[in-house]
Amino acid sequence: MDYREFMAVPKPFTPVKAVCGILASDEAAFRMAEEGMTRLLGSVDARSPRLLFDRTDYYAPEMGEGLKREFVSFERLIEPERLADLKLAGNALEAEIRTRLASDRRPVNIDPGYLTKAALIMATAKDFSHRIPLASGIYAHLEFLFTRTGIRRLDWTYPDYDQEGYRDFFIAVRRNYVAFLKGLEAGA
Repeated sequence: MDYREFMAVPKPFTPVKAVCGILASDEAAFRMAEEGMTRLLGSVDARSPRLLFDRTDYYAPEMGEGLKREFVSFERLIEPERLADLKLAGNALEAEIRTRLASDRRPVNIDPGYLTKAALIMATAKDFSHRIPLASGIYAHLEFLFTRTGIRRLDWTYPDYDQEGYRDFFIAVRRNYVAFLKGLEAGA
C-alpha cells in the first residue's frame, strides 16, 4: 500500500485582510508611512482612532515622547505568505522616512500584519518563544484570537492593542472581511 494515498492534499491559503500599525509622534511620519504602505497594499478601507501610546515606554529611547498608534486596513486581500516581505518593506520604508524627515531618531514604526476569521497576526523582527519564524529574520506574532463575543487577549498581547478603540476597529474589520468572504463563497 502506498502511504501517499492517505496524505492530505495541501490547499491554497485563504486570502487575508492586510492591516498595518503605525507608531509615530509626527503627522508627516504618519502620512508618509500610510502612503508608502498603500503603494504596496492598495487603498485604505478603514482606520482606527489614533491613540496615545502610553501603556509602555518601550520605544521612548529611540523614538521620543508623545507617541501615538493608529491602525489601517486595506481594501485588497493578500496572501498570508507575503507577511515577511511586507515587514521587510515596512522596515525599508521606515529608513526612507527617516531620511526624508532628516531625523536623528527613528520617526516611525511600521508593523504590517493581517487578520483571518480567527486571529490577528502581526510581523516582528523580535524573536520570542511564542513567535513563528517566517523568513529573513521576520517572525509571525499571534496577537489575539477572535471569538463569537469579541476578542480573546493572550498572555503576550501587546498592552496597547487591548484598548477599546482598537478592539472595536479590529472587530469591525473582521466583520467586513468575513462578510466579503461569504459573498465570494456565495458567488462561487
